[in-house]
Amino acid sequence: MVEPTGSAGITAPSAGPAAGHTAGAADAAGGAGGAGGAGFAAGLPAWLSRGLADLFPASPLAEATPSVKAADQSLAARLATAAAAGRPLRVKLGIDPTGSDIHLGHSLLFRKLRAFQDAGHTAVLIIGDFTARIGDPTGKSATRVQLSAAEVEANAETYLVQLGLGQPPERSLLDFTTPGRLEVRRNSEWLAGLDLPAVIELLAQTTVGQMLAKEDFANRYSNGTAISLHEFLYPLLQGYDSVAIEADVELGGTDQKFNVAMGRDLQRHYGQRPQFGLLLPILPGLDGVQKMSKSLGNTVGLREPALDMYSKLEKVPDTVVDDYLTLLTDLDLATLPTNPRERQKAMALAVTASRHGEPAARDAQASALGVVMSPGTGGEDASPTELPEASLAGVSFPAKAFYLLSAVGIGKTSSEARRQIEAGGVRLDGVKLTDPSEVFSSAEALHGRVLQVGKKIIRRLVAD
Repeated sequence: MVEPTGSAGITAPSAGPAAGHTAGAADAAGGAGGAGGAGFAAGLPAWLSRGLADLFPASPLAEATPSVKAADQSLAARLATAAAAGRPLRVKLGIDPTGSDIHLGHSLLFRKLRAFQDAGHTAVLIIGDFTARIGDPTGKSATRVQLSAAEVEANAETYLVQLGLGQPPERSLLDFTTPGRLEVRRNSEWLAGLDLPAVIELLAQTTVGQMLAKEDFANRYSNGTAISLHEFLYPLLQGYDSVAIEADVELGGTDQKFNVAMGRDLQRHYGQRPQFGLLLPILPGLDGVQKMSKSLGNTVGLREPALDMYSKLEKVPDTVVDDYLTLLTDLDLATLPTNPRERQKAMALAVTASRHGEPAARDAQASALGVVMSPGTGGEDASPTELPEASLAGVSFPAKAFYLLSAVGIGKTSSEARRQIEAGGVRLDGVKLTDPSEVFSSAEALHGRVLQVGKKIIRRLVAD
């Protein structure tokens, strides 16, 4: 187990029944309050509000009024009262290590957690070694396969290394070295010891109707897909984590609002001041359409080499470049070039540099240009923005490679295109195509990529 740095941690609440009212899981059913309109981030510092999709509760008392009442309804006021008391906020982020790799879509939340650290607050990273054995049902159409304790622990160790364990703060997603900035906890510390009366007490805080109001459960129930009873425990156990570590703020994606709100309900039940829910958007994948997901093959992993990372990022569709800039970098968008291709390159360079350092990122940029500007193409002195373009507007997707060549006007016929590919004369972003029947799913997936036939024909594909 990775020991927490800084403070010694918070003692988990007793497992016995707590005195006080029954919360009724009102927040978990959606009654916690929404974004509060366009002004929900009013009064918050720029490092906190950047990229924010939702904040709840969000009160008109957004100005930092140092009072207990305001600090329960306004995050700006909670920040001010904590500063006045010399107390850092405790900012929770829970991760279930159900896989071995972290990709850029996951990194948004870690970047925001790091911003809280850099502002002097305490990040509480909860490794869901207990809850991972249940599996978060959010976004799932069927019951997850339960993992063994050994599988979860192995994944957890790889997560921590990817987040920066053993690395200097300037090269890591999280600050593992500055005293008081990070606690790493495993929720088996408090969940494994819950006895049956405590579990019954947790179950009493919500209803079956409220659980079925959760979209994923509702869809499965209406479709007749089985819902195991242990899955109803997941939001409650995840919410209990907030009680155990006395969270002031919990970070999550917009798909996690139900779970985050459940934590607020349980904190009220156990007599604690409820946390704020701070939600970030779901990052689009490299196709620019669906969310970034390993199962969809549209991810950029944190452990990918600099060249692979840069090459993927400089080809994302123009429609999502600004999202990537906002969520994955600290660049001021107003100072960047308006030319879409140059903006794309600036984003790819900045994101790659954040993982591999500036020198490696610039080397990757130069290498990526060299891959598609090999000698003999007639384009040695051209820049990517000067390459002739081939429109994908007339291509019917999904499209096979041989059809793609003829459809964009590079191959005279499909038969000729097939022969060129089989002869090894066709490259996509410098990588030789070998299968004439390789299928490309959409124009968005090919936008910005460079198609080369022989030594003289080179075109940048564009999705009109």
